[in-house]
Amino acid sequence: MELTAETVWKNCLSFIKDNIQPQAYKTWFEPIVAVKLTDNALSIQVPSKFFYEWLEEHYVKILKVSLTKELGETAKLVYVIKMENTYGNKQPFTEKIPSSNRSAMKSQDVDVPLNNKNPELRNPFVIPGIRNVKIESQLNPNYSFENFLEGDSNRLARNAGLAVANKPGGTSFNPLLIFGGVGLGKTHLAHAIGVDIKDKYPEKTVLYISAEKFTQQYIDSVKKNNRNDFIHFYQIIDVLIIDDVQFLSGKSGTQDVFFHIFNHLHQNGKQVILTSDKAPVDMQDIEQRLLSRFKWGLSAELQSPDFETRVSILKNKLYRDGVEMPDDIIEYVAKHIKTNVRELEGAIISLIAQSSFNKKEITISLAKEIVEKFVKNTKREVSIDYIQKVVSDYFQMDVSTLQSKTRKRHIVQARQLAMFFAKKYTKASLASIGSQIGKRDHATVLHACKTVDNLSSTDKQFRKYVEDLSKKLSI
Repeated sequence: MELTAETVWKNCLSFIKDNIQPQAYKTWFEPIVAVKLTDNALSIQVPSKFFYEWLEEHYVKILKVSLTKELGETAKLVYVIKMENTYGNKQPFTEKIPSSNRSAMKSQDVDVPLNNKNPELRNPFVIPGIRNVKIESQLNPNYSFENFLEGDSNRLARNAGLAVANKPGGTSFNPLLIFGGVGLGKTHLAHAIGVDIKDKYPEKTVLYISAEKFTQQYIDSVKKNNRNDFIHFYQIIDVLIIDDVQFLSGKSGTQDVFFHIFNHLHQNGKQVILTSDKAPVDMQDIEQRLLSRFKWGLSAELQSPDFETRVSILKNKLYRDGVEMPDDIIEYVAKHIKTNVRELEGAIISLIAQSSFNKKEITISLAKEIVEKFVKNTKREVSIDYIQKVVSDYFQMDVSTLQSKTRKRHIVQARQLAMFFAKKYTKASLASIGSQIGKRDHATVLHACKTVDNLSSTDKQFRKYVEDLSKKLSI
């Protein structure tokens, strides 16, 4: 059977797919098209130069192995880079670049020279051809304005979100910082703004990402020596939504790179939306220059919903789920669960489940039973002070002893456990944990966490301490 470019590439893909992560395969190999096969050289078309460089840096070995399997030791790989040319029309041009077997193959001519006078290609903020790579928004369409009910507790934030969605980058609410406690709807509102913008302006590039994931991507880019590509990518976004921005506390490298991305987006009229569990004034270990930029636009607080809003939220939830429930039961749940929307909806879901699974009628007594269990089992917000108190009580010492400078082994271990659980159960930075537990620095906290991990795996008695304290702190 005669070999074709398609069959050779299909076999290569089959081998590659078995040897890399599914997400990586989807991102970097599915968009590739086999073009032709001549003289044992397979030509494949990639969406951009950036794409080609990424393949060369990260996947050259697996490409070489897979192609050698199919075509033998003399196999060659030629990239055809498809870009829009810079004169405004959509006529593609190609740049042919030899792959890993460079010594065996001279560089071929570029069909259209890249050294034209158009400034776009020289602009360091544009990766040539990047617009051909579709950026998924990562938005959840279930989070919409329609099911984000307005009340006194969220009116300012919701209306500001609607204004931004109508005119992204064109209002004085840039950045829009939405802050408030756990389960009050920060993430829901951030998604709702993004979903509405995509609906109204389909051509705009919208991206939702958590600050934690953003940080991880940045760390990976530094490891792989492509920090500039990371920055370039974020600078082409029209609407950037970063969730839980307080996670950047104490991470100076990530803060620095975000500072440059933020400046570029803001200066170019792009919209930035941030969420945080605290107001800018209360954020610790965030650089002043970033905090001042957070205050350029609007900081809107989400507060705990009042009784009327809680009733409306429950009725809306039941209506969307097609469930009917007597008003007195809805009001009972709304009256007794006041902390946040997530707990409120969780309780009503539990009530419906109990009723349908156990074939029980939904009554006030059933509601009371569920609410009591739910409130009792709701994981409390654990503070560093509370952790120190629990650890001190467990080891029968005062908090002041725990925080003291003494090097006695049992006190040092108690202090290290307090630091370990503070890192595990709170969102505080290492520096913040250290300052609250005996005025130590972040390096001491990091060392404490590593010590606890090591001792847990080698010392049976110490493992029991960790297990006992975990139970006490998880109540």
